Amino acid sequence: MVSGFRQTMDTDLLAKLNDHLRLEFRAAHEYLAMSIWLSAHDLPGFSAWMRQQSTDELGHANRVIEHLVDRDQAVKLPAIPEPPTDWPDAVALVAHVLRNEQEVTASITALYEAADGAGDRGAQIMLQWFVNEQMEEESSARALLGRLKLAGSTGLGLLLVDQELAAGKIPGAASSSERVPV
Repeated sequence: MVSGFRQTMDTDLLAKLNDHLRLEFRAAHEYLAMSIWLSAHDLPGFSAWMRQQSTDELGHANRVIEHLVDRDQAVKLPAIPEPPTDWPDAVALVAHVLRNEQEVTASITALYEAADGAGDRGAQIMLQWFVNEQMEEESSARALLGRLKLAGSTGLGLLLVDQELAAGKIPGAASSSERVPV
């Protein structure tokens, strides 16, 4: 960055990008709390998967932060409320994940529309990655929720789901090689 040169960004878009950080950091905290809850309920595969989801959410926040820093824009880190620490069962936990992901998707859609309206091609390019990522995140959460509803939140079905997650597979989700090309 050349000293004294500041790339311009629409102020509304900048505010929305900074506000979006709250969703990514909140999800990271909540997914970490979920990982701890799952570990305490003897579901190590599920716990490891949720811990990775937490790490991924931090990576998403960092992607937005890097974009703003690269453009010499102000980053405002949000306060994050204490996450919930208890869920009635694994189905309720994954339903919570799906709601989080749907909220993030809505935010990304609004951000993309704001970037388009502002003619900010750099932000649109950065946000396109998020559009694709959110399609995958919601699909995975929906598939896992559906599988848990079939398997139940106790007993052998839940243990099988845990084993699939431990093996790095999302139960009920098509692998990339099984998906129909677009």
